Amino acid sequence: MRGRVSLRGDSGDHDAVPTVRPAVEADLAALTEIYNHYVLHTAITFDLQAFTPEQRRPWFDAHAGGRHRLIVAEEGGRIAGYASSSRWRPKPAYDTTVESTVYCRHDAMGRGLGTLLYRSLFALLVEEDVHRIVAGVALPNDPSVGLHERAGFTHVGVFSQAGRKFDRFWDVAWFERPLP
Repeated sequence: MRGRVSLRGDSGDHDAVPTVRPAVEADLAALTEIYNHYVLHTAITFDLQAFTPEQRRPWFDAHAGGRHRLIVAEEGGRIAGYASSSRWRPKPAYDTTVESTVYCRHDAMGRGLGTLLYRSLFALLVEEDVHRIVAGVALPNDPSVGLHERAGFTHVGVFSQAGRKFDRFWDVAWFERPLP
């Protein structure tokens, strides 16, 4: 699948055509590098220590297809971001609900890749037995809140002080989106 978005680069605005495709094993190191940036430098994820690609393999393997997908956006042969849909809760009655997430390389933010990835992920999930998509956003995070609202999510609540990182407690906003 391909998508066209307007991307802003270092030399100003230009058009690019990122390729969106299913993640493959060769992507694992790049996906881990993208994620580790957020682990080490932000409260966007509540993981506290960086991972090796080998440590991320169970996560990668859990997205083999069906309602649990992992897709990447690739630009110029380099992974610029990824989106996934994961099991939300382990009880069987929750199986038609998935949790989605998007991570973009920190130097590829604000160029429309998150929107492209979500649009592509949701198009794949229409073929699956998915009824609801949920997403949690550590607050404050205006860019992520905006992305989720643009992607059709509705804010449904906030868990206050739900996680502790960097010697501080963080709230988590929860969003949901129906999948027609």
